[in-house]
Amino acid sequence: MKYTLLNTFAFITLLLLFQVGSHLQAQPPKGGGNGSGSRGSGQTPTTGVNGMILDAQNNPIPYASVAIYSAKDSTLKKGAATNINGQFKIALRPGKYYASISMLAHQDKIIPDLKVQDAFIPLGKIVLEADEVALEAIDIVGEKSTMQLKLDKRVFNVGKDLASKGGNVTELLDNVPSVNVDIDGNVSLRGSENVRILIDGKPSGLVGISSTDALRQLQGSMVQSVEVITNPSARYDAEGEVGIINIVLKKERKKGLNGSFEATLGHPTNYGLSFNLNYRRKNVNLFTNYGMSYRANPGCGTQYQEFYDDNGNLFSSHNIERDHVRGGLSNTIQFGADIFLNKSNTLTVSGMYKPSKNPNEANILYEDFDSEGNLYNVTNRQDRETETGHNLEGALSYLKNFKRKGHKWTFDAKYILGDDTELVDYEEHSSFNDSTIYQRSSNTEDERNLLLQTDYVHPFGKDGKFEMGLKTTLRTISNKYTVEEEIDGQWQILGDFNDELAYTEDIYAAYIMAGNKSGKFSYQGGVRAEYSDISTELLESNTTNPRDYLDWFPSIHLAYELPQQNTIQVSYSRRISRPRFWFLLPFFTFSDSRNIFSGNPDLNPEYTNSIELGYLKNFEKGTLLSSVYYRYRTGVIERIRLVNELGETRMFPINMANQNAYGIEFNFSYNLMDWWRLNTNLDFYRAITDGEYNDITLHSDTYTWSGRLSSKFKLPKDIDLQTSFNYRAPRVTTQGKRYAAGSWDMGISKDLLKGNATLTLSAKDILNTRRRRGITETAELFSESEFQWRSRQIVMTFNYRLNQKKKRGGRGGYGGGGDY
Repeated sequence: MKYTLLNTFAFITLLLLFQVGSHLQAQPPKGGGNGSGSRGSGQTPTTGVNGMILDAQNNPIPYASVAIYSAKDSTLKKGAATNINGQFKIALRPGKYYASISMLAHQDKIIPDLKVQDAFIPLGKIVLEADEVALEAIDIVGEKSTMQLKLDKRVFNVGKDLASKGGNVTELLDNVPSVNVDIDGNVSLRGSENVRILIDGKPSGLVGISSTDALRQLQGSMVQSVEVITNPSARYDAEGEVGIINIVLKKERKKGLNGSFEATLGHPTNYGLSFNLNYRRKNVNLFTNYGMSYRANPGCGTQYQEFYDDNGNLFSSHNIERDHVRGGLSNTIQFGADIFLNKSNTLTVSGMYKPSKNPNEANILYEDFDSEGNLYNVTNRQDRETETGHNLEGALSYLKNFKRKGHKWTFDAKYILGDDTELVDYEEHSSFNDSTIYQRSSNTEDERNLLLQTDYVHPFGKDGKFEMGLKTTLRTISNKYTVEEEIDGQWQILGDFNDELAYTEDIYAAYIMAGNKSGKFSYQGGVRAEYSDISTELLESNTTNPRDYLDWFPSIHLAYELPQQNTIQVSYSRRISRPRFWFLLPFFTFSDSRNIFSGNPDLNPEYTNSIELGYLKNFEKGTLLSSVYYRYRTGVIERIRLVNELGETRMFPINMANQNAYGIEFNFSYNLMDWWRLNTNLDFYRAITDGEYNDITLHSDTYTWSGRLSSKFKLPKDIDLQTSFNYRAPRVTTQGKRYAAGSWDMGISKDLLKGNATLTLSAKDILNTRRRRGITETAELFSESEFQWRSRQIVMTFNYRLNQKKKRGGRGGYGGGGDY
């Protein structure tokens, strides 16, 4: 099967390349596209603009956005992105224009008074300064690109998504193309939850021990952009089967005092305050971010279960109804300083602290039926939980720029402290014998994490670049879980739910890579070595599972620039997915005592080989990015559910044998009108999974897809309206099926106070359909469930910008490609 799928992928790749080549040979270049020449002539364009974009250290800036507007009415005429050397060339008809140049972490720049006559206008070297405050005072109508395409990643600017205003980071990620967040808050990329989540390019206490809960507590207003890296190069950690999601927090370097303030009010209970401030003077840049939120999220769920004996006869069944309210108060503050020692040396120090306190409540109703369907028992179970957490981290970064452009050395150090304590009281009353059970549980998690990293970049030749680096991550986690029951007035420990886990994870990595360009062909290759020394110890049961292994992770990226700013890319990488910490815990939760979720301390890592082919097509008013991908995984980690003789189920992860997954993805953006922009993301894939556990054969073969359609309208009087639809098709699992899920969001915003403020009203999950539904079916169990983490909500957000007027410029959609 493995080799058949590889041959199939190779055939699809060759067919796509053949079709692209045939199309280019059969049709002459047409005008009207970004960077094209005269319409219908098929001749080389002779009029337009060209130039080169540099940063403050005179390093070329690849993939910067260059937008050309009419000087008469500010309508968008053409757009392009710089190539790997920071160069651009845009064909234009004779006329009067101005240019808007933008790039993340750099100040936008306006080039006015461009008079195109009978030749290309050389704009020369254009420097984007990170330190300048004032821009040319030109009223621009338009919008910054939603996505920027780079050689090995896609960058999504999330600030323009009205549906995410006032939300947390999980809600923000759910609106990023290729990314899905399920009802439980689990983040997946292209259908897989084995994705590495970083903050500002590094592991962070903001992600926490459990990224699901931690990301829910992080305000979305603190995020500037999200980087999606589906096939990471050797410079990135090898962790993550499908790649990396890097969340970039806001930080400015403009001179003087600037920033923004945001207040949120929503229903159900959703209150929030946040700000980000920056103060730059001479050689020091001070920055801070703060976010506070208080939430009470109501949710509910139902479950019907049937239990069968060894002969396939039904012996009992029950209904379960659950209502809960989860949330609480959380705060996050980040602060730091950039110290510019001189033009070549920069030192950055920063710290972050996140305290939280969450009172959570849940009520569960059980109705038990015998084999004839007769009700014989009703049980009510209540739990009252208090969860407190503290995360503290400090970071130090040093940047050394040498005389040659792009020649630099960096050093980073980070230390993270985290603790989380969950104390729960349970009360369970049964009508069968009119009895009441009192229980309590304690779950404490403590984490220590030290990260040391250094990277060196040395350019060679005209376009070549050599890179190497070292990284060490030392991580220790302690988890103690205990459940007690009151018996005859005394609290007694339940032996099956009492243990302490000591987990150590030391990873030592080194990488080397190089890249160059020959004509329109760019290539980059490298290899990363990671030595893992991991130990899992259960102190109460006195069992230890030490493991150490050395792995090699090669990667290669190839790109070819086609005419009319179209680009084709091919990449390969090998990845590893080590078991998540909470997958190793002996116990998860005792909230539903009949359906236990637990971990597996004996889990091994899974490995992935990934191949991807991408094609970027630019139109005059839009962009289409299509990708074909294939992944072969071994040791796949997947949760299964087993049932005991008492009719209680236990869900835990195991290592399956292997999985083959392949699919095709489309990201499409198009300006239907000057005031109407459409963005669409579609992902179609097939996954075949095989495995075995205790002589039970596990197999699934699923065809499924997911998509998001977003439509944004610019209305008169500085009003924006956006509506979006999310959908995940049904999919087959090794023990059942997940049903389809979808949601509809809408948002409207109005600029106020001469562009210094924005008021946004958004509605999320308007039809209240965002629910997890599915069935589990084995020889002993049939279970059908529906769960909703949070009901529909309405949120109002007010944002005020201090010395940061809202910029309305640039082309909406996906940037990339370019004629050079």
